[in-house]
Amino acid sequence: MQNFWLAVLYYIAAYIIVTVIGILHTIFNIYVLHYKSMKNSPGMGEAYEKTKPFHPLYNLLIFPPFAWLYLLSVSNASIGLALSVGAMWVAITIIGDLIGWVLIKHPWSLSFREFYLDYQPWISLTYLIIFLSPLLAYAIMSII
Repeated sequence: MQNFWLAVLYYIAAYIIVTVIGILHTIFNIYVLHYKSMKNSPGMGEAYEKTKPFHPLYNLLIFPPFAWLYLLSVSNASIGLALSVGAMWVAITIIGDLIGWVLIKHPWSLSFREFYLDYQPWISLTYLIIFLSPLLAYAIMSII
């Protein structure tokens, strides 16, 4: 894979942006829309639960532009490279999510069931979008 670390850097930037948007959306739901926080309702709270359907959308808006930037930076972008980057990004996401949101305990951590079963279909759609983002970026690059 060309510029492996650059692909990782673009991934990290996109993941951080998506995560911050999700957190800000939850905070907005608590303070502006007055949904219950995790302190006042079960699980992650009503405010977070209301953001779940938007998570795939955040990823669809953020990951393809970062994939496009990465593919622009390599000398010979190809569909094979786009597939490799998508596979790497989704693998990093799945492993990172397991470690960061399930295994490491913190105030916002979830159980395995909450993250992988109760979060359906949103988590699966999110992973699919992350995998397809470089392919989408490559397709757009090929058209223009």
